[in-house]
Amino acid sequence: MVNLLSTIKNTMNEKHELPFSVYTSIKEQNLLNVPIVKPLLIIVLSGDKELGKDNELICHPGDFIFLSSSPAINMRNIPKGKEYFALLIEFDYQDFNGLKTSALNKQDYCIGKITATLEKCLQQFVESSLWAPEQLWPLRKREIVELLCHMGYKEILSMVGNPKVGHRLHDMFCDQDFHQLTIEHICDQLAMSESTLRRKLKTEGTSVQEIKDQARLGLGLHLLQTTHYSIVLIAEKCGYQSQSRFTERFKGRFGLTPSELRKTKMAD
Repeated sequence: MVNLLSTIKNTMNEKHELPFSVYTSIKEQNLLNVPIVKPLLIIVLSGDKELGKDNELICHPGDFIFLSSSPAINMRNIPKGKEYFALLIEFDYQDFNGLKTSALNKQDYCIGKITATLEKCLQQFVESSLWAPEQLWPLRKREIVELLCHMGYKEILSMVGNPKVGHRLHDMFCDQDFHQLTIEHICDQLAMSESTLRRKLKTEGTSVQEIKDQARLGLGLHLLQTTHYSIVLIAEKCGYQSQSRFTERFKGRFGLTPSELRKTKMAD
């Protein structure tokens, strides 16, 4: 996996948007209640990853875990040697168009080994991100899904389901200014009344405010893991008027402050 790791690190130097994320740390990260909004593939290339309330799921270097959407899951990222290093690929629901998905026997995750073929597919995916237009990214993601199914991991097709109103609302919050997105604007974009929106969200076990809070803090976690932005700037991008308010909400959700998380990525 040396070539894949090297390719990813070289690609990270690029300044444009990429169809994947990379999470790294040189000190252990213990994160509570991490939201998984869409199906997510995590490729562990260095260090160990533990997931679940009692850390019952363990991924070593050379393992992958495919996760279905979940409102909250605990994670530990444990460096071994120099660092913890993982490649993350989030899948949109349209990436599964044409595949025979099923909600029957739904599973929350599957764990497997990175074979030489999967490694090559992932390397091509990373390399193509430097030249392929964004419109082609879903096709390359689809290749990864089909390869995993070919390898025998067809249970990932049960993890998709139908996109919920909450998922659409989450995307709206992430794509648009948190300050400007009013309930009137949301209803207009979703083409439904406020009462219908709230009723549908209640059926899904959530609310507009819960989705907004999850989107803001999830974005904050992502930016802390993938950028060198100051915490003040991250708080602003997440729609918080003060760093202290962001810090309070972040610790309440994930169990540590933004500063404590940032320190796991820096040497003493």
